[in-house]
Amino acid sequence: MLKVHSRCNLACDYCYMYEHADQRWRMRPMVMSPPTVHALSSALAVHARKHRLPAIGVVLHGGEPLLAGVDGLTHIMESIRAAVSPETAVQFSLQTNGTLLNLDFLDLFVRFGVRVGVSIDGDRAAQDRHRRSAAGTGSYPAVARALALLGTAPYESVFSGVLATIDLANDPVATYESLLTHRPSQMDLLLPHGNWTTPPPGKPPHELAPYAAWLIAVFDRWYGASIRETGIRLFDAIIALLLGGASPTRQVGASGASIVTIETDGSIEGDDALKTTHADVVETGLHIDTHSIDEAAAHPAIAGAGGALAPAQDCVSCPVFSVCGGGLPAHRYRADSGFNNPSVYCADLFALIDHIRRRLQRDLSARAGRPTIREEALC
Repeated sequence: MLKVHSRCNLACDYCYMYEHADQRWRMRPMVMSPPTVHALSSALAVHARKHRLPAIGVVLHGGEPLLAGVDGLTHIMESIRAAVSPETAVQFSLQTNGTLLNLDFLDLFVRFGVRVGVSIDGDRAAQDRHRRSAAGTGSYPAVARALALLGTAPYESVFSGVLATIDLANDPVATYESLLTHRPSQMDLLLPHGNWTTPPPGKPPHELAPYAAWLIAVFDRWYGASIRETGIRLFDAIIALLLGGASPTRQVGASGASIVTIETDGSIEGDDALKTTHADVVETGLHIDTHSIDEAAAHPAIAGAGGALAPAQDCVSCPVFSVCGGGLPAHRYRADSGFNNPSVYCADLFALIDHIRRRLQRDLSARAGRPTIREEALC
């Protein structure tokens, strides 16, 4: 993940980067300098060559990455493509709030095959409740225009889908259907970042599951449709895990997948979501000028599969752990015990997984006459 710009043109009130514990973004340059771009390009090339990788994934991120401009993004992608051997495909993706997207950017993304995801929380009311400018103006009209452009030829080829942060104040089915109007091939429905010390909105301290109820309403509408209207990454992941497959998302599953983040100043850090817990949790002391991607991937703040970020023992013995995976590490944090806790969304994840398991079980049993879902997921 490349932090190509460290600022944003929106002031979303739930933003994990600007509104939580880690405020070091204030001390970082707004954009990557050419020497930093050169250093990270060389490091990626060395890593890909050493491991004979057929492909590498590079996420252009921010802040708002489009603030880097067409020329800035062009320089970064050209530098990486020039450094990495043709034997390794460079798969670029970008997550944007959409407000600055125009034809110049889209032509660039078609040229480089950049997969573009757009953040939008639903209809105008849902979007503008949280995703506003610093002056308080809503962002929905600009984002809707961007999504309309992504729905036209040839730009639909780079449209990877939409990302929405769940708000319990929004009707779940209405939110899903409003997102469907933009014709995404994929949706991400994200639990808002929170933990035991700083609970997410509307999450009581006792074992109620309001987010499960919200997600179950969407699941039943999505799963019960006569055709597959779109993919929903969280639901697809849970179904895959229940059937013995792998998860395509870090929201669930115990794969230990990791992200190496390169900040605008060249610092190498871990998963951004952890910045919602305390200020220095993603710090590694590594820099792209002096350390390799291998060294970064092995660092405890990034590897994540063991040590401080390992799932709690109570999670490992849970009957749905093979599906849940303990949830995101950021959601397990408690100030007095670190990450050695179940997710703050434990009850929600359990209820959602159990509901999906029951729906699948009924359908598969009716078709085959016998259970087919991995036994450890039954409870």
